[in-house]
Amino acid sequence: MAEYQHGGDIYSQKVELDYSANISPLGMPESVRQAVRQAVDRADVYPDSRCDRLRRELADFHGVKKEMMICGNGAADLIFQMVLAAKPVSASVMAPGFSEYEQALKAFGCPVVRYMLKKEDGFQFSLEDWEKALPDHGGIAFFCNPNNPTGLTAGKETVRKMAEICRDRKMILVIDECFNEFLDQPESCSFLDQAEKYENVFILKAFTKLYAMAGLRLGYGICANERLLEQMELVRQPWSVSTLAQAGGMAALKETEYVKMVQKTVKKERDYLKSGLRALGFRVWDSKANYIFFQGPEGLKEKLLERRVLIRSCGNYHGLDGTYYRICVKTREDNEKLLGVLEEEIG
Repeated sequence: MAEYQHGGDIYSQKVELDYSANISPLGMPESVRQAVRQAVDRADVYPDSRCDRLRRELADFHGVKKEMMICGNGAADLIFQMVLAAKPVSASVMAPGFSEYEQALKAFGCPVVRYMLKKEDGFQFSLEDWEKALPDHGGIAFFCNPNNPTGLTAGKETVRKMAEICRDRKMILVIDECFNEFLDQPESCSFLDQAEKYENVFILKAFTKLYAMAGLRLGYGICANERLLEQMELVRQPWSVSTLAQAGGMAALKETEYVKMVQKTVKKERDYLKSGLRALGFRVWDSKANYIFFQGPEGLKEKLLERRVLIRSCGNYHGLDGTYYRICVKTREDNEKLLGVLEEEIG
């Protein structure tokens, strides 16, 4: 079996404090739990394969046409659907970046060109360098905004230029906005309000992180290209979104106060963790999302695991080594525990 590549591996090791998976620090909303419990009574029949009601409510929530919505078994499911449907002859990914893009591309035999973020530039995105690294014509470009694992962002105007560059080259631009709502000003980076104007843009979102619904598996995409969505529908597995996940998603969309609380908590605790890590001598990047990217001694993950604390080593990201780490943002009580353990281990 292939080695596990992501955070959240609490099954093969003893973990009391998991900082490796970037999930909402407030946990799943109670209304979502209730909706899932009630949906169990309908789980003896097949779910709505078209996710008709969920797509309609998502469209209303985002102010777009229902025909622009597609749902999947988490964002990762849609990434694989996209590649299988589009059949790209070439592709661009950013590194370091989320590994699932490249995994999907390689699974279908698509050559991948990596645009490497540079440590000397603070891992900041450069539109000019990104454009130089793009394939000449056709294919797909994946772009995570904010980026995972660095947590750094590109503004809406930069993303607009990327969309136009890709349109000129007849490329699909997949914009992963799964962490957008954790930003202090989500609208400054989101391309959602422009989605209808660019048929070559596919915006990827999920309930996983913001609503702590990772185990339910529910992601969705927004795209004005009906032909592309039709192709994705043809290649996806039927009934890929369970009745439980659909019910949970519709309940989550009503949780506006919960989202405000999450954003407030993340902002406060992100700053607290950054200050604490810097005080301990770590090099910390100015991550904008609900996770923090930092550099420390090699072997730190293993030392903390002995204390049953799990953090994400970024050594398996392209362009990084074993001295880079990522931690999520949790509640003050947990964050104090983490900083305390770190101080004991490196002090």
